[in-house]
Amino acid sequence: MPETIDLTILETLDFDDDGFMTDANDWTPAIGKAIAAALELELTERHWDVINFSRAEFAEHGDAPSLRKITKVGGVPTKELYVLFPGGPAKLAAQIAGLPKPTGCI
Repeated sequence: MPETIDLTILETLDFDDDGFMTDANDWTPAIGKAIAAALELELTERHWDVINFSRAEFAEHGDAPSLRKITKVGGVPTKELYVLFPGGPAKLAAQIAGLPKPTGCI
């Protein structure tokens, strides 16, 4: 049975015009699940690998990682990233991870 996700949690948060949280410190895994559900993505363990890597990179460097950084340092091949996060992997991963839009994303 699929997990029930409370999307109302998103109503208490601030998002910018592009749909990114304005304060990454407000993020929790439950919020990540709700954002993913709103984007019609069902998170797997592999999604969480990317999300956790992205949050760790943000904590260390102050920026959401680029696609290249996720593939080279995070160890997730580009093709797999596009399967996990269709359309814009670095952007979608950052959104779900509660991070700002990665530098260089349109």
